Amino acid sequence: MISSIIVCAVYVSAQLLSNIASLQIVRFAGLSFDAGTFIYPITFTLRDLAHKVLGLKGVRVLIIAAVAINLFMSVFFWFVSTLEPDTAAGSSEVWGKVLSPVWRITLASVLSQLISELTDTEVYRLWVDRITRRYQWMRVMVSNSISVPLDSLCFSFMAFYGTMPVESVWGIFWANVIIKMLVTVISLPFIYFVKEKSAA
Repeated sequence: MISSIIVCAVYVSAQLLSNIASLQIVRFAGLSFDAGTFIYPITFTLRDLAHKVLGLKGVRVLIIAAVAINLFMSVFFWFVSTLEPDTAAGSSEVWGKVLSPVWRITLASVLSQLISELTDTEVYRLWVDRITRRYQWMRVMVSNSISVPLDSLCFSFMAFYGTMPVESVWGIFWANVIIKMLVTVISLPFIYFVKEKSAA
């Protein structure tokens, strides 16, 4: 019970942090990508952990709940940015620039999250049900190898297509895939942190 609560809390927190960070495009190691890429890949492994402790129906509810929370956060930030600031407390210009949502990027992030996470869930389930429950690291690699490129493709083109050269969009896509798969490999041991529910 405690492990389930911790996994769900960390999963939703990572989703929120990555979506906020996605508003900033950065350069790192010669690659250009949204800053949320540093955190977001961990959510795929966390989602696999949630699948282990919650089962299929439970993890689907978790994914949809995380999407709803992300949308609420964006709407709330937008609402706050429309309110008249109290000048006696200082300028709110920096807050507005940082946290006011860029709706195209926000929606691209949320939609790509929903599509890729649900796909990851189905691939994970098929692997466990039809192939093997052994080699837990392998089920994570297989499901992430499909969901990571799918997520990166959806986000890159929904967020940036038409606003920059197509070559640049593909550059963001490949940078996302590379970073996310590296983080996936690093996070593989986490899949062994919780015991598996009897029925996946």
